[in-house]
Amino acid sequence: MRYVLFGLPLLLLVGLVVVFALSIDRDPNLVRSVLIDKPAPAFAMDAVPDLGVPGFDTASLKGGVTVVNVFASWCIPCRDEHPLLMALKDVNDIRLFGINQADAPENARAFLAELGNPYDAVGADRDRRVSIDWGVYGVPETFVVDADGVITFKHVGPLTPETIEMELLPAIEAAR
Repeated sequence: MRYVLFGLPLLLLVGLVVVFALSIDRDPNLVRSVLIDKPAPAFAMDAVPDLGVPGFDTASLKGGVTVVNVFASWCIPCRDEHPLLMALKDVNDIRLFGINQADAPENARAFLAELGNPYDAVGADRDRRVSIDWGVYGVPETFVVDADGVITFKHVGPLTPETIEMELLPAIEAAR
C-alpha cells in the first residue's frame, strides 16, 4: 500500500509532463471558438464619442463581409498591427469594424488620430460585455463575419503580414 501511495503522485507527474510535451509545438494563435459558424451574439454598441464614425450592432453585420477587430489604445500589439489594418481597409468589398475594449473615449480618439482610423464603425465596449459575449480572451483579436451575420473565422493576437496573407484573406474570400 505504501508503494502505491508513493507511486501515484509520481505517475500523475509523468502524465502531466507528457501532456505538456505534446502541446509544445501547437500554434498559440489557434484558439477554437464555439462561435465559429454561428450567428454573432446579439449586441449594440454606441460610437466612441466625437470619433466621426458610428457605433454598430448585430444587424449592422449583415449585408456584406465584415472584419471585426478588437483593439484598445493601451494595447502594444494593437499598435503594431495597426498599419496592417490601414492597408486592409483598401481590400474591396469588406467592411472593417472595431470594438474598442475597456478604453476611455479620449484615449481611443488619440490612438486613432495618431495612427489613422481604418474602421467604418467603432463600438465602445467600456465594460467588456460585448467582448465577453464574442469570446474575446484579450486584445487584439480579429473575426470575419459573413453577409448573413455568421462568424466564420477568429484570429487571436496581432495580425502579421503572414497571417493576413495565409489566414485572414482566405477567410474573407471563403466568407463571400
